[in-house]
Amino acid sequence: MEKRSNLTRRDLAQAINEQLGFSRSSAGELVDKVFTCLKETLLKEESIKLVQFGTFTVRQKSARVGRNPRTGETMEISKRSMVTFKISKLLRQRIN
Repeated sequence: MEKRSNLTRRDLAQAINEQLGFSRSSAGELVDKVFTCLKETLLKEESIKLVQFGTFTVRQKSARVGRNPRTGETMEISKRSMVTFKISKLLRQRIN
């Protein structure tokens, strides 16, 4: 694959097609199924650990007082969930 600024689902499907010999439609379905599984797991607030890649976790952020940067007005930021990613030690070493 050539170097790009973004990796898309289409790029992933094309790589599966070229490297594993799946048809384009099957490769696209495979990529979609993987992302559906990842989304469903995160929606259940469970962690996803991909060995030699990293871990996705859902973290709860409590409500807090913030400030509107435009007006300077204080306001309450509501409680929410967010997804965090922690890169694996091996991948971090390879990147650096």
